[in-house]
Amino acid sequence: MMTELQKKIVELKEEKNAVILVHNYQRSEIQKIADYLGDSLGLAKEAAKTNADIIVFCGVMFMAETAKILSPDKTVLIPEQDAGCPMADMITAEDVIKLKKQHPEAKVVSYVNTNADVKAVTDVCCTSSNAVEVVKNIDSKKIIFTPDKNLASWVQRFVNKEIIVWNGFCYVHDRISVEEVIQAKKEMPDALVLIHPECDKKVADLADRVGSTSDMIRFAKESDKKQFIIGTELGLIERLQRENPSKEFYSAGTVKICQNMKKITLESVYNSLYYGNYKINLPEKTMKFARKSLNEMLKYD
Repeated sequence: MMTELQKKIVELKEEKNAVILVHNYQRSEIQKIADYLGDSLGLAKEAAKTNADIIVFCGVMFMAETAKILSPDKTVLIPEQDAGCPMADMITAEDVIKLKKQHPEAKVVSYVNTNADVKAVTDVCCTSSNAVEVVKNIDSKKIIFTPDKNLASWVQRFVNKEIIVWNGFCYVHDRISVEEVIQAKKEMPDALVLIHPECDKKVADLADRVGSTSDMIRFAKESDKKQFIIGTELGLIERLQRENPSKEFYSAGTVKICQNMKKITLESVYNSLYYGNYKINLPEKTMKFARKSLNEMLKYD
C-alpha cells in the first residue's frame, strides 16, 4: 500500500519520463518506489540501458556519477548532494597515478565505489559481484586494487596474482566484528551466515557464504534454510525479510547503518523530481576515460 507521497512521486516520475534507481541500502519506503532495486553492478547496467530522459539515483554520489558516465545524454539527479561515500573519498586520482609510477607493469582495478576521477585513471572497474572474475581475466600478473583492502583480500584467495592493496575500507562493513558473528552463531546455531566481501577477512572466514548483496538475495531465496545471519547494511536485511516472509533474517551483531545512504528521504526524492535537485555534472574528459573502465567492467556478469 503506497502512501500519498509515494503516489505523487510515481505520478511525477511518469509525467517527466524519469526512472528511479535505488540501491539495496536505501530506506524501505524508497525501495518500494524503485523502478530498479539492486546492487552496484545491476544499477550500473540499468543506467546504461535506460530509455528515460531523467535518472533519479537513490544511492550515494559515486553511483550517480556512474549513471551519468554511462548515460551522458541523460539528466542524472541525486536527491541529496551530500550523500557521499567515505570509502570512495579515501583515494584520489593523484594517489592512483603515484601507484602506477611505482608499479608501471601493473594494471589498475578499482572498485566501482570510487569517484569519477579515480575511474578515469583505472584500467577496469569492478563490483563486489564480479571482482574475482575481473582480476582473473585482466591481462597482468600484477594488480593495483583500490580502494577496499577487504575486497582485495577476498579476491586474493582466488587468484594467483600479486595484488597491491590500497588501505581503504567501508566503515559500515568494517565494524562487523568476529566476536559479534560468533555470538550470533551461538544464539542461532541453525542459521546460515552470509557475509559481504567488504568485511574483514577474519569475519569472512566465519561465513557459510560470502557474496554481494545480489548474491545474498539469490542465495536466501533459493535456500531451504529458514534462518540467516546477515553481515551487511540494514537496508538489505529489510529487503530480504520483505521478499521472504516465511524466513527469518538477523543482523550479524548490532544493526549496521550507512548514514549517507539514509540521507535520502521520500521528500528529497519528490523535490529532486519536481525541482531538478541535484544535477550531476562531470568534465567531458573525465567521463570519456572513466567510461572505458566502466564498460570493461560491464563485460562481466
